[in-house]
Amino acid sequence: MKKKAITVATAAVAVAVMIGLGGCAKGGSDSSEAGGNITLWTHNAGNSAELDAIQSIVDDFNASQKKTTVKVQAFPQESYNQSVTAAASSKKLPCILDIDGPNVPSWAWAGYLAPLTGLDDNLSGFLPSALGVYDAKTYSYGFYDVALTMITRKSILDANGIRIPSMEKPWTKDEFTAVLGALKESGKFDYAANFSTADVGEWYPYAYSPLLQSFGGDLIVRKTYKTADGVLNGAAAVQWGTWFQSLVKDGYIAAKSGTDQSAEFINGKVGLIYAGSWAADGARKAFGDDALFLPSVDFGHGPKIGGGSWQWGMSTNCANPDGALAYLKFAAQDKNVAAVAKAAGTIPATDGAAALVPGYQAGGDNEVFLEFAKKYAELRPITPGYPYIATTFTKATQDILNGADVRNTLDKAVKDIDANQKQNGYYK
Repeated sequence: MKKKAITVATAAVAVAVMIGLGGCAKGGSDSSEAGGNITLWTHNAGNSAELDAIQSIVDDFNASQKKTTVKVQAFPQESYNQSVTAAASSKKLPCILDIDGPNVPSWAWAGYLAPLTGLDDNLSGFLPSALGVYDAKTYSYGFYDVALTMITRKSILDANGIRIPSMEKPWTKDEFTAVLGALKESGKFDYAANFSTADVGEWYPYAYSPLLQSFGGDLIVRKTYKTADGVLNGAAAVQWGTWFQSLVKDGYIAAKSGTDQSAEFINGKVGLIYAGSWAADGARKAFGDDALFLPSVDFGHGPKIGGGSWQWGMSTNCANPDGALAYLKFAAQDKNVAAVAKAAGTIPATDGAAALVPGYQAGGDNEVFLEFAKKYAELRPITPGYPYIATTFTKATQDILNGADVRNTLDKAVKDIDANQKQNGYYK
């Protein structure tokens, strides 16, 4: 299943809130949470399996002690971020809430989130990409992550004389371009690959900025978070944009792909998909051991994949922070991490939890995704300005795929990002 982040629309909402409401959540509390009752908000109203797993953890916590009772309130993912920002503006945030990983810096900066004090030992074994750290403080943790992968079939590679890459020796840029060329020339597919270009939400920075990073570029200079100049429009970035655009020009991928890349792969319309661990079950059911899950391509600076999914934190509104922290400590146990990851079909955030989830134990079919997450995962920029960076990068990448001049497009993106960072005092 896909565990992506904020859509373009919710990113815009987040930016508006940061500019207009920064710090608004500080100093207030939700009086309905006074005493021993606290509320937990989640975006999983439309995901019964994951919601049931969360409810089970809450039930176990409530039964384990008598000081605090946690109550769950679930929202549809499409409206969740708007509900949080509206509640923050009226100082009505719940004690506990889930947060999409890239949003943690902006919500912490805006005053929505309180640091998770006293949980360092409990979180020491978590994947780094499953922790929400901003300004040297941990504000959240997640039960899981997901991993990007190239999915194809061994029989397809064998038929076209293509080497199967490994983590020790992934495909290089030239090798991968040759792979796509061979798949196109075989005449058996509508397109050599599906890169899910139709999915224009958080997918673009989540999936495509790691390719940019593997070329040697980035979305912003991370030492200062003051400018994107030189990393989003430098030589490496221009090489990335030119290469990515060439995939469309050469007919290897569609500028706007089919909306269900797994279905296109299973139905034989494409020979390879750039997807993620959520697509593994479908590929295995269709092709069994013929399905291959390969590391991302090394474009010169090693394979890179996006890291960071939904996480849990505590609001600054919470009238019972001790109770909230007690729940978050309880929930961070391996058995609970495993239960949610299993329900969500995602990568467990700890090795202890992985040992409890079929397929993720040592030697299991899904262990490769855990290894990808450990070795290749890169967090999106840890700045409150990230939502604006995400929408700007998405627009620029769309334009590049549709044939816009690469250099001019990236220069404009840099200009816009730099202006936003400066306008907001670099989010200090």
